[in-house]
Amino acid sequence: MKRLDQRGTFKILYVTSLAWAVAQGLKVLIYYVRNRKFNFRLFVGTGGMPSSHSAYVCSLATALGIETGWDSPVFLLSVGMAIVIMTDAAGVRRAAGQQAKILNEIMEDLNRSKPVPQQRLKELLGHTPVQVIVGAFLGIAIAAVFYALAGLK
Repeated sequence: MKRLDQRGTFKILYVTSLAWAVAQGLKVLIYYVRNRKFNFRLFVGTGGMPSSHSAYVCSLATALGIETGWDSPVFLLSVGMAIVIMTDAAGVRRAAGQQAKILNEIMEDLNRSKPVPQQRLKELLGHTPVQVIVGAFLGIAIAAVFYALAGLK
């Protein structure tokens, strides 16, 4: 297993941050194309297309594979964690978002008949499987292109 030096660690930090920022920026752009207005809150929010969680963890795994070797325990650990995080994004967090949507609808129905103090729950928490897959490919592509342009270390 190759040992990471300070330069390699910095490159991993840079490429993962870049993957996250590109994914979040794409959310703002996609919203603009669909609605003809900017919603910059999406840049720091969760949910939506593409999954920035997937982009981040897949760029991390790709960068670690390049930096430490595809057979290193560090790379294998990062792949395992990426799978857990992406499964959570498409499973548990998505279900929580769907429940929040239903609870918000119930609150609106109750509020029509009698005022009920309410605070809307955040509905956009998780991702569809397609959003997770697109985010994963985006993260892998960003890391691969970054390292190709940087001369693979």
